[in-house]
This record gives sequence, structure tokens and C-alpha cells, in this order.
Amino acid sequence: MERWLRITLLFTGFAVSLSAHAQSRIDCDALNSRILKHSIHYCVYLPASYDSGATKHPGQEYPVLYFLHGLGDNEQTLFNSGGWTLLDDLRRQHKMGEFLIVAPEGGRTFYINSADGSVRYSDFFLQEFIPMIETKYRISKGRNNRAITGISMGGYGALRFAFAHPEIFSAVSAQSAALITESPQELDTAARSGAPLGRVLAVVFGNPIKAAHWKDNSPFVLAGRNQAGLRRLAIYFNCGQDDNYGFEKGAAALHEQLQKEGVKHEFRPYPGDHSLSYFLAHFTEVMEFHSQAFNPK
Repeated sequence: MERWLRITLLFTGFAVSLSAHAQSRIDCDALNSRILKHSIHYCVYLPASYDSGATKHPGQEYPVLYFLHGLGDNEQTLFNSGGWTLLDDLRRQHKMGEFLIVAPEGGRTFYINSADGSVRYSDFFLQEFIPMIETKYRISKGRNNRAITGISMGGYGALRFAFAHPEIFSAVSAQSAALITESPQELDTAARSGAPLGRVLAVVFGNPIKAAHWKDNSPFVLAGRNQAGLRRLAIYFNCGQDDNYGFEKGAAALHEQLQKEGVKHEFRPYPGDHSLSYFLAHFTEVMEFHSQAFNPK
């Protein structure tokens, strides 16, 4: 309770300090998951028009962009690290459309069901979380009004969800996605030598990594399996060319694969590392991509 009180005070103070006019706001809550058997926190960015237009247009509905955070972050990170201000600036500059941004708590799950079945995050997200969000808020129905994005671990999760379920999402983007080109055997060897990434992966993919589970959740494999579905997706991803974890190799490999398969996409390799400053530097481009995807000309 104290945590949410602090968040409410922080967001309220920020909004009041701006002006007396209608402002965007962040609505944070938690869903008690039947599938995960514990509560999952989430935050939703509501544009100023969501409240100010409610009396003029009470039935107005909005597209929704699901944002998946990175490893070590949480559902508040985007909005507490400069993202909220950046979103408001983009709207004032008319560089961004009117849509909700929903950020769920993802822990260290990589947003998939764990190999041992003990943590069914993918099932939770698809079967509980999306239906709840799209009932609680005024969200337009259908895949054309639903997109997904993410950073690092969340970038992997976004690509994995969209490539596995192009019938659910119409657009996907990722920044510095955790696209790993090493084989499960190579990762197991790295884990035995004490590599931090190996230990993190073992919790989700098994120890040793279960090759079939790894393959079933691989964005590379899913892209190959669902080529027809991917051609219906708007796809964007970028990565710093000095990524601290070498994820630029995975981004380049995905770009090459999609090119060979004739899947239209946007890939932007930029100078930079795996850091908050890199993510925020290119966040505007991500939001403009989704604005265009929601409102194609």
C-alpha cells in the first residue's frame, strides 16, 4: 500500500505542477492472476484526451500499445525514467497519435511460459491480462488496434508474442532485443563457466536449456514458421552497434532472415550501447512507427 501511495503522490504532484488543464496520467494497479497465482502490477499511460474527451465523446475508444520492460526493470520504469515527459512532448508536437500504452510487470520471465511449467507468463498475458485491460479501459477491439513493443528482454518478448500470434497483433517493435544467436549447448557451457546471462536463462529455459522449449520460443524459428502471418505485421527494430550483450548480432541476423524470407520490416542499426540513454534517444522513432501503424495512410 505504501508503494502505491508514493506512486500516486508522485504522479499527482507532477500533473498538478504542469497546469490546471487536462493532462495525461499514469494509472497503476494490479491484477490478481489465477494462472500465475499471485498479483501482477501494471501501469497504463492515458493521453489527456482520454479524460478530457470522455464527456464530449463518452464512447470514444483508443488503440493500445503493450510495452514490455527489460530485465531488472518493472512496470514503472518507462514512465519514471523520462518516458512520460517524452510522450507528452511528442503529442504536443503532433508527432504521436492517440493511443494507450500498457506496461505490465514481467519480472525475469522473458514473457514466456517457463520450461518446467511453473511460471506460465505467456498464458497469463494472452488469456488474462489482455482481456482484462481491454475490458477495463476504452480500447478499440481487434488486431488492427493492438500492438506490442519492448526493450531488451521485453524486445525479445514483443517479437516472440507478435511472431507467434500475428492474428492478435498488427504491429511490433523492439529496441536492443535479447536476440541470442548462440545455441543452447553454447549457452549451457557459458552458464557452467559462470556467465551471468547463462544463469538468467536457466531459470526460464531449463538447466540445462531444453532445446525444444528454446526453439519453440525463438523469434528466429517463429519468423520462419509464420512467414505468411508476418507479412501482415508492421515490424520495426533497432539496436546499438556496441551493445553490451552483443545483441547487435542477433538483430542483424533477424534482419538478414526477414530479408531472405521477403518479410517487409524496418531495421535501424545505430551507434550506441545497451543503456537507458540509448533507448530514450530512439524512443521517438518507435512511437512514430506505431502512430503510423495505427493510422496508415
